[in-house]
This record gives sequence, C-alpha cells and structure tokens, in this order.
Amino acid sequence: MIMKMALKSEIRSPTLQTVLMVEKFIDDNSGAYKKTELWNKLPRKVMWQTFQVIVGYLEENGKIAYDRDGYIVYIWNPELVKRFRNKPELQWKI
Repeated sequence: MIMKMALKSEIRSPTLQTVLMVEKFIDDNSGAYKKTELWNKLPRKVMWQTFQVIVGYLEENGKIAYDRDGYIVYIWNPELVKRFRNKPELQWKI
C-alpha cells in the first residue's frame, strides 16, 4: 500500500498548456531532434519525468512516432481525420 502511494507521488501530471507547448514544438521541428535533444531545446523548461509522460501520451494517441534513427516525427493529420470522420460506413469508438 505504501509502495503504491510512493509511486503515485512520483508520477508527473503535466498541465494542458505544457502538453500543447511540447506538441507544437514537435510539430514545428518534426524529424529534427531525438528525444533528449528535443527536451533540451523546448522553449520552456520541463522536468524530464513530465516530458516522458507527455511524449508517451502523444505516441499512444498516434500523434508522434520515431524514425529508425530515433528522431521524433509528428504524424498527426487532422485533415485526414476530418475527411474520414463523416463517412457513414466507418464507426468511431468513443
């Protein structure tokens, strides 16, 4: 029980503003930096653990991927989503 509480306190919960800042920076610099380089180049300082949470979230939600050399690439395509969202033959899980 105490171990679970200790682990929860170590998890970083980023603010929406921080998530959006990191996402925009990745979008603007897609393919230019590896993970640590990107973290060091952010416009505002972010704790490493918080950055890890944000990058994990963006990867899990299909917004970023890593190329074979480890560079972070922004892959989210909102125009493609809009195009397919209105197709009646597709079902969206919410």
